Amino acid sequence: MFRTRSLLPMTALAATILVAGCATTRRAGPVDVTRYHLGGAIPVGTVAVEPVGGQLATGPEYRTYAGAVQAEMARLGFAAAADPRTADYVAAVGFQRRPVGTVEKPAPVSIGVGGGGISGGRRGGGVGLGGGVGFGIGGGTREVLATDIVVQLRRQGDATVIWDGKATTQAIARTDDAQPVAQAQKVASALFRDFPGESGITIRVK
Repeated sequence: MFRTRSLLPMTALAATILVAGCATTRRAGPVDVTRYHLGGAIPVGTVAVEPVGGQLATGPEYRTYAGAVQAEMARLGFAAAADPRTADYVAAVGFQRRPVGTVEKPAPVSIGVGGGGISGGRRGGGVGLGGGVGFGIGGGTREVLATDIVVQLRRQGDATVIWDGKATTQAIARTDDAQPVAQAQKVASALFRDFPGESGITIRVK
């Protein structure tokens, strides 16, 4: 049921994060969300969370994303099934984290030369060098990571897929926002906002 529908073009997403990165390396990016469903309300019930085909259910990172999805569904009234075999619904969860580019890292030390930019001496005398030159020390680049999460909700009884969705965001590596727990909570929260959402369109959640 989950169709591969293009979210915002990657060039546009990269431009967004690149502009943000020039201002600060810690600004969080938005989340792009696309959902499909059969229309109408989805009655609450018990749910079992499992990995999509091919992903390991035992890894700590998968459990982080699965736990974030379970928490969001519980908030909506879908209680965790005591026995997955008797759950009303099955939610298949998949995720991916991947590098998508780099941003410039602001230099932590900036030195300006000109108009008395250098001062010192035993009597506090200053030496001014004209030209208004400024330069940074210790700059460089930071890697940008994209996080994708997909969730497919199906009825246990007849295996009909009744809802599926995808959420994508970007963050700068080695920042708090890029940590798996923060990313899992962020994409899961955006994905289930106003559940089930409008089918077949992409929204941007800031």
